[in-house]
Amino acid sequence: MWTEESINRYLTDWAERYRHDLTTDILPFWLEHGADPVNGGVYTCVDREGKLMDSTKSVWFQGRCGYIYAYAYNNVQPSPEYLTMSKSCIDFIEAHCFDKDGRMYFEVTADGTPLRKRRYVFSECFAAIAMAEYSIAADDPAYARKALALYRDIVRFVNTPGILEPKYLPAMQAIGHSITMILINTAAVVRRALPEGEIDPILDEQTDQSLDLIRTRFMHPELKALLEMVTPDGELIDTLAGRTVNPGHCIETSWFILEEALRRKDQKLQQTALQIFDWAWEAGWDEEYGGIINFVDCKGYPNQDYSQDMKFWWPQTEAIIATLYAFKATGETRYLDLHRMASDWAYEHLPDPAFGEWFGYLHRDGTVAQPAKGNLFKGPFHIPRMMIRSMMLCNDILSSDNR
Repeated sequence: MWTEESINRYLTDWAERYRHDLTTDILPFWLEHGADPVNGGVYTCVDREGKLMDSTKSVWFQGRCGYIYAYAYNNVQPSPEYLTMSKSCIDFIEAHCFDKDGRMYFEVTADGTPLRKRRYVFSECFAAIAMAEYSIAADDPAYARKALALYRDIVRFVNTPGILEPKYLPAMQAIGHSITMILINTAAVVRRALPEGEIDPILDEQTDQSLDLIRTRFMHPELKALLEMVTPDGELIDTLAGRTVNPGHCIETSWFILEEALRRKDQKLQQTALQIFDWAWEAGWDEEYGGIINFVDCKGYPNQDYSQDMKFWWPQTEAIIATLYAFKATGETRYLDLHRMASDWAYEHLPDPAFGEWFGYLHRDGTVAQPAKGNLFKGPFHIPRMMIRSMMLCNDILSSDNR
C-alpha cells in the first residue's frame, strides 16, 4: 500500500539512482570509448569493454548522441565535456551526413565517406533533435532554426509521393506507425528550443496529423492493439507482418502522447495514451520471466521474428519512462507498481558491473545473448534518455502542487 511518505521516498531514491548511474557510468563510458578525437562524431560499435569493433559510424547515433549530451547538459549538470561531445556530433553531421538531395545517410565511414542510405527519415529526425537541444545548451537560436528547417524537410519528404521509396510494391499498400510516432517527439523537442515568436505552425499541424493517424488508423480496440502497419484506410493487413505488435514502440508512443497531452491539458488525448500503454503492457510484459518482449501477433499466432521473445534494452527503458508519465498524469499508484516492476527488472538484468554501461540483448529468461555495448542501433540514447527523463519526472512529481 502506497502512502505519501513511501511515494516521496521511492521517487527520491530513484531520481538519485538515475542521476548517479547516468553521470558516473553511462555518459562517461561513451565519452571514453565512443568519442572520435580525429574525425569528430561518435563511434558506437564497441564490445563489452568498450573496444572498437567496427569504425563504421551510425548516422542515427551522430544525432542521438548529439541530443543526449546536450539534454544532459541542460537538465542534469552543465559539464563542458557534454557540450563538446554534442557539438562534435552536430559538426560531423553537417560536414558529412547529408546527401545532395537534402536527405541523410544511414552509415558512413569513420571520416564521413557515405556507405549506405535508407528509405527512412530517422537520421533526419535525430539530427533535428540534436540541433534543437544543442541550441538550448549553447544559447544559440541558430541551431533551433536549423532544426526547424530540417523538420520542414522531413515533413516534405514524408508527405510528398515519390521522395521516399515505398516499403512494398504497389500490390501492398501500407502506412507505418514508426514514422508517425517519431514525428510527435521530434516536433516537441524542436518546439521547446525555438524562441517564442518563431514557433512554426507546422509543428502542431504535423503533430495533429500524427495523433489523428494513431487514433483512427493504427489503434484497433477490437484487437486491443496499436499496429505497426495498416492499410492507408487503417484496415488490418491480415499477414504475419501486418499482425505484428511491437510493445516497446507502443509504450514509447504512449509517453510521447502523454507528454503532448500534458502540454495541451487534453484529457481525451491523455486517455488515448493510457489506453495504448495498457494494451502494450498486457501484450508485452512477460509474466513468467519479467521484462518486455519484442513482438507479438495481435491474433495470437506465433510471430515470425526470431527475436520475438527476447528482451532488448530499449523497450525496458521506454516502460520506465512511460509508467512515470502515467503516474504523473493520473496519480494512480498502479502505475508506480508497474514502474517498480520495470525498473527492478531492468536494473537486475541489464547493467554490467564489470565494465560499465548496459547489455542490450538478452534471452527471454534474462541471460545475456551477446555482450557488446554498442552497434549501429545501440549506443548513447535510450538508456541515458531514460535516466534523464525519469530523473526529471520523479523530481517534477515530487514538486507538484497537485499531490
